[in-house]
Amino acid sequence: MSSSLHSARLIELAHLFLKLGTIGFGGPNAHIAMMEEEVVVKRQWLRREEFLDLIGATNLIPGPNSTEIAIHVGYLYAGWLGLIVAGVCFILPAVLITLGFAWAYVALGALPQLAFLLYGIKPAVLAIVVDALWRLGKKAVKNRILFAIALIVILLVWFARVSEIVALLLGGFLGMLWLKTPHDRSNEQANLLITGLTLTSALKATAAVGLTTVPFSLWQLGWTFLKIGSVLFGGGYVLIAFIQGSFVDNLGWLTQQQLFDAIAIGQFTPGPILSTATFIGYVIGGIPGAIVSTIGIFLPSFVFVVLLNPVIPLLRRSEWASAFLDAVNVSAVGLMVVVTVQLAIATLGKSSAPFIDVLATMIALMSALLAIRFRVSAVWLVLGGAAIAWAASWLGYL
Repeated sequence: MSSSLHSARLIELAHLFLKLGTIGFGGPNAHIAMMEEEVVVKRQWLRREEFLDLIGATNLIPGPNSTEIAIHVGYLYAGWLGLIVAGVCFILPAVLITLGFAWAYVALGALPQLAFLLYGIKPAVLAIVVDALWRLGKKAVKNRILFAIALIVILLVWFARVSEIVALLLGGFLGMLWLKTPHDRSNEQANLLITGLTLTSALKATAAVGLTTVPFSLWQLGWTFLKIGSVLFGGGYVLIAFIQGSFVDNLGWLTQQQLFDAIAIGQFTPGPILSTATFIGYVIGGIPGAIVSTIGIFLPSFVFVVLLNPVIPLLRRSEWASAFLDAVNVSAVGLMVVVTVQLAIATLGKSSAPFIDVLATMIALMSALLAIRFRVSAVWLVLGGAAIAWAASWLGYL
């Protein structure tokens, strides 16, 4: 390929993925549909079969699927530089927009006159998480063994206080071994649950109980997001479970309210939802925190595409890799169940009778119905929750 042709292809990639990163609302499925329209139908850079192969390949590695497809397309169209240009250009608009929201949030978010809007936004965000859990669960829980794996992960995280990363990998390896090892099917679920309870009891003995605030470290912030990005199977919403476990429960660098706000901001920004890491990083550590968090969460996707591209056909034919992927995906469902329950308690619970916030519960139920049954966009759900809170405040309810 001549240098002029290569440069022209890099410019094409930059233009396309900057555009997609700027207008890419609607989550990874919408992103992938836009990419197929642009790359396969309009520009014919890839055949439809090749594009479908990329979708299957990205399901075998951690990280955001739509971002990794962009990276793959860049690599196939313009080599190593294309890989970098496509990935960075797809991520950059979301990161910059999220950074702007983070700056405004830190500067203005503490104003008491904005608090009533958050009252309505929180149950809407809870409904968005429930919708994501419902969709992922329907796809991931394929049989009783995988259902049992999800229960084991819930036990490990909820009762034994095991790290989300450890629980995810344990669930993946346990499921892989159980799915691929010959055994008596009559008692398989009972055996799995007994194994899970045994693991839970053993790990609980060494688990740290309670929240202990750890002094802030920029290095630890980046390292934590790097670890999360390296094991993030199951889609962007699973990120919420990792943030809850790492930054709210373990390190104490983030409050439950800030987590809700981060999720809400994520619904207003285009591009990959993992740009929420930019928001979290800025809230915790300013511009340096935003930079290291963004690099940490996205860098593994580039590395995995580079390392696994040559061996993807072999992995796709491997029954062991397929079993591991199934078990990891259903383990991610377990993580999301735990964080959804935690968010529901924080959002809908009250310290006094009747112990349930009726208006917040109604907002959450209505938003969940609109999301699950009628596929209403998350942006409209968040705006609707804020509007109901504004009306309730105007009527004197809040």
